[in-house]
Parts: sequence; C-alpha cells; structure tokens
Amino acid sequence: MPEPFTIDPDIARAWTLPARAYTDPAVFEAAKERVFARSWQFVGDEGEVRVPGQLKPFTLLEGCLNEPLLLTRDMKDQLHCLSNVCTHRGTILCEKGRSESGAGFERTLTCRYHGRRFDLDGTMKHMPEFQGVQGFPSEKDNLAKVAWGKWGTDRGGWLFASLSPRSSFEEVLGPVMERMSFLPLDRFVFDASRSRDYLVRANWALYCDNYLEGFHIPFVHAGLNEVLDYGEYAAEMFPWCNLQLGIGKSGEHCFELPRSSPDFGRGGRGGGGGGGGVAAYYWWVFPNLMLNFYPWGLSVNVVKPLGVDSTRVSFLSYVLDASKLDAGAGAGLDRVEREDESVVEAVQQGMRSRLYDRGRYSPTREQGVHHFHRLLASALFE
Repeated sequence: MPEPFTIDPDIARAWTLPARAYTDPAVFEAAKERVFARSWQFVGDEGEVRVPGQLKPFTLLEGCLNEPLLLTRDMKDQLHCLSNVCTHRGTILCEKGRSESGAGFERTLTCRYHGRRFDLDGTMKHMPEFQGVQGFPSEKDNLAKVAWGKWGTDRGGWLFASLSPRSSFEEVLGPVMERMSFLPLDRFVFDASRSRDYLVRANWALYCDNYLEGFHIPFVHAGLNEVLDYGEYAAEMFPWCNLQLGIGKSGEHCFELPRSSPDFGRGGRGGGGGGGGVAAYYWWVFPNLMLNFYPWGLSVNVVKPLGVDSTRVSFLSYVLDASKLDAGAGAGLDRVEREDESVVEAVQQGMRSRLYDRGRYSPTREQGVHHFHRLLASALFE
C-alpha cells in the first residue's frame, strides 16, 4: 500500500492532494480495488436488453477494471447483470458479435469450450461428463451476480453496475435522480454521431479536479465564459456526488423548469423567455462519472483510467431537443474538451516537479475539488 494521505475537512485549512497521488503507480493500483471496484459505473441504455432473451456482453471500466460482464433479460422478462466467465475453466461465455441463434437472442448460455449450460439468470443447468463429481453442482457453479441499478422509467433508462458497492445505488445517485426528475427520461435518444472518446495524457484524478470547479472558466474557456454568468456559478455537495449549476446570461438557452424545482427562479427566472436561468447542470458522481444536462439533452462523460498518467474519456450524447444542440452552454463541447485537455496535461507535467507537493483551495470556488479529494483519500485509506 502507498503511504496514506489525508485532507482536512475544513477547506480553509486544507491542503490539496499531494503530487504523488497523481504520479505514484502504487496509488493508481490501489485505486483499482479500493475506489473503482467499489463504485457504481455507467453501463449504458437499458434499451439494448429490452426483449426477453436479449444479451449484452460488456467490459466494466475497460482499461482499468477490465471485468467481463453480461446483461441478460430472461424469459420471465427479468433483467440480470452477471459475470461473463464460465465457472468451469474461466472461458468468456458471450462474445460481442457471437450468438448461437445469430440474432443476439438466447434461451440459455452455453460455453463453447466444454458445453456447460446456464439459464439467463446465471443458474448452472447442465455440464457433460461430470458424473461422480462430489458436491456438484454448488452455488459456486452458478454465474456470479453483479449489483446493478437503473435510473429511468418502465419504458427505459440508464443502467449502472458495481462489483462490490461501498454504498447503495440510491445513496449514490439519489440526489441526481431527484433533482432531475422533471426531465422526460424516456425521450432521450443516444446519438452515436455526437459521441466519441478522447485520450488525455494525464492522471484520471487530475481530469476530475479540472471538471469540479468553474474557477478556470474565465481563463481557459472564452466561448463558455460568454454564455455563463460566472458570478452566479454555484456548487452543492452531496455524500457521493456534487452539482455545479451553470447560470446562463440573458438571452441564452436555459431550462424551462417547473415551479416545483428548487432551481426555479435561479438567475432571475424560472424558465422560458428572455434569459438568466439554469443553462447547465454539471453533476459529478464519485469517482469518475460526469452527467452534463443541457437544454438539448445529456452528455455522459465516463473517465477511464488507463495508467498513472493516461486516461480515456468517453463522451456519450443523448439528445432530447435537437433544435437546441448548437447554442448555449451545451454547444462546442469538443472545443471545451480540447481546452481542458491542454491545461490538464500541463498540470500533469507540473506534478512531476521536484519543487511542488501540495497547494491550497479557494473556499468559494473549489468546494467540489475539496469534496472529491476527501472522498478519494477516505476510499483509498479507510
């Protein structure tokens, strides 16, 4: 284990993470099991497993955890998240693009190596040539079940999974789901043409640091600064997530909020018409998920650690109102991302300096960074 570090709970006294948190391979390796394996990770759209017999193999946090998992919907229309590894000799059961029926639908799962067969709920049903094996079958011969959660309606939603959740799905995502409940989630449509991956030559936590404060907006993002009211920018902390509210300047595209929303009236209005309302909800969910809601829809950013100084960020776009795509705080996301990459990569270089160790926080502008650092230190060394 790496040498522990702590973050003072009082932001006015606290020092930031030490530089080694971003450069030490031992810290990076410890985070895999202590942080990421115990967190809730974004899986995708439930629509991919909408029909009984439908399967979706996927890798949980590819490049970091690399855990092969499988979403199935059984013949009773029940959804399951399972290990995608056969319990006999460890073969991958369901490979992308491979299906016994040729159509992506199955009634059972059969291992192509030695023929072990499972129901779609993970129960082992048959194994040839195993007569006389003592204590067989046992619970360990079934596919391991993986915790999963859903945010959405009966007509669909987004799925999340965790190998060993530190907290329940509701505890972690509850504040997001409650605050954004005014949105018609079943009308969000995935847009592959607006989704892409970015490779960042920096530690994953530095990328999160940068996301978690609007302090840098006037200095780094000239275009974004033209549409957001920096003086009204606000942050709120929750146990496992935090929110940055981007208030639009007069005339910019903003949300049309119901009167029941706690943000109704923010920036001078509640919705519709002139300007000066909520232009963006920037949600961060510990440790590596960003949910960016704009009037046009949602940009999901999944931060995937590849190495101590290498990160892949997947941008996934779900469109609600295409007429608002190219205006306001949600426009020009590619440019904003490239601006962020440039500064984050420069910080990664600075973290290797022999003359730098820790800095201080702005109590008014870096509450989100402080919140993240406290959660990370606690998860690593609890």
